[in-house]
Amino acid sequence: MILSGKEIQRRLYSDIIIEPFNVAQLNPNSYNLRLHNELVMYTEPVLDMKKDHAIRTLTIPQEGMVLEPGKLYLGRTVEYTRTESLVPMLEGRSSIGRLGLFIHITAGFGDVGFCGFWTLEMFCVQPIRIYPDVEICQIFYHTIEGAYQSYISNKYQNNKGIQPSMLYKDFQHEDGL
Repeated sequence: MILSGKEIQRRLYSDIIIEPFNVAQLNPNSYNLRLHNELVMYTEPVLDMKKDHAIRTLTIPQEGMVLEPGKLYLGRTVEYTRTESLVPMLEGRSSIGRLGLFIHITAGFGDVGFCGFWTLEMFCVQPIRIYPDVEICQIFYHTIEGAYQSYISNKYQNNKGIQPSMLYKDFQHEDGL
């Protein structure tokens, strides 16, 4: 089951935390999250799953910034979220998708117990001007059935901002490091 907007608001500050919260961003069955003014790009032309990669940070000015096709941009939400006893999910807004901007390529599924900012994997099919604080995506919540263990991660939990891939840490465990 997906929670209604009214149920999201009712559970606010119990098993759902959204900070800051603005009732104007509440939808019938989701809540719109805004784009922070920072983006991150990898600086290397080839990415290796086993390595930590150098990044550069870009700031989106108030007058906007044009994203280029064929490049991956990592952004983050302005809002910090924490979820207990529910499964948070992230989707791009249809109005954004209809402009050819994809907000999360593969990572829209959250885990019970996740807390932090959502890193957005942004990719466009043609040049598009974006702006800070735009309502870029929406979070919604599924109920979970049965016993569960809350999300625990030394990679992404309790993050303070944009999180590049830390897949390389999985290989360190395999290699016994």
